[in-house]
Amino acid sequence: MTQIIIAATISFLVSIFTTPVLIRYFSSEGLGQEIREEGPASHLRKRGTPTMGGIAVLLGIVCGYFATAIYGLATGRDAVTASGLLVLGLTLALGLVGFLDDFIKLFRHRNLGLNKTAKLTSQIAIGVIFAVLILLFPDEQGITPASTNLSFIRDIPTADIAFGGGVGLVVFVIFILLLTAAWSNAVNLTDGLDGLAAGATSLVMGAYTILTFWQYRNSCGETVVPGCYVVRDPLDLSVLAAAGLGACMGFLWWNAAPAKIFMGDTGSLALGGLVAGLSVASRTELLMVVIGALFVMEVTSVVIQVAVFKTTGRRFFRMAPFHHHFENGGWAETTVTIRFWLIAAMAVGLGMSIFYGEWLNAAGEGGLIDALAVAPTAWGVV
Repeated sequence: MTQIIIAATISFLVSIFTTPVLIRYFSSEGLGQEIREEGPASHLRKRGTPTMGGIAVLLGIVCGYFATAIYGLATGRDAVTASGLLVLGLTLALGLVGFLDDFIKLFRHRNLGLNKTAKLTSQIAIGVIFAVLILLFPDEQGITPASTNLSFIRDIPTADIAFGGGVGLVVFVIFILLLTAAWSNAVNLTDGLDGLAAGATSLVMGAYTILTFWQYRNSCGETVVPGCYVVRDPLDLSVLAAAGLGACMGFLWWNAAPAKIFMGDTGSLALGGLVAGLSVASRTELLMVVIGALFVMEVTSVVIQVAVFKTTGRRFFRMAPFHHHFENGGWAETTVTIRFWLIAAMAVGLGMSIFYGEWLNAAGEGGLIDALAVAPTAWGVV
């Protein structure tokens, strides 16, 4: 628990004190956000607001995570792990793509950065590398950071039956590509109102801090008991989620309406990568759809808008992503943001309830049989 507190505290302090430095620098250089002309009219006043605040978020996450690693070394505990480094690597790699996108926007003074081909190619390359590496690095029990099984709250046993040992490497790589692209773009699309993405991501990171710590306290790595979890490095994942929580909250201090800075693609793509990585490494890819339901709703609204417009020539929403639909309907920006935070909070509560309810069921009569069916070879069971 001490490690989690350190990660959250350090990341919060780094983020909250670094962000105003970025605000002053970008303001003095006259580098600010360009606003889409077809967007809500109320957003035109935001033209020139500093962006690339995601730099502070990423710096906070990195400092919080490695400060905890230093504490671990000093106290003789585990420092960094394969799972933590891989998820952090995914976060930073997608953050770099976002940084390049923001850099082009700022220094060419336009609203469009990297072209679609360059951005998609970068995301594919990062996704493939992550998908391959996440299946390597087994620990003493032979547990790797991820498996080729699909997972809801833990690996789904029926996947073994249907596919003879998971979905296979090729299908798994494709799945991870879709997952990382979907989550990074979903958070990116949500980042359209002051504080919306930062606040929603804070809630998701808070949920995963608790969820992965619960996996650590009930890990099969120490003792196989009913309801235990086969996750390689749950404590390190909890530390990383706590660092994400602290960094988002520190940034939200300055990003809340009226925003003094935007996180830009640097922050939104990186946080989407963090969401995706945590879901894969904690074996909860499908549960994340519930916990991160707000992000799912946002990206789904864009898909619906495009599909309906291409087939009928009409718009289903006034504007997509659909937080703009409510703005164009007369809602104040802060009203939309707060109500969407409430939706995110309800989704988090529902997801955590499902997670805990499954553990109660698995820990009951027959829970040990269910647990052994997930990955029997991981504990030497033939």
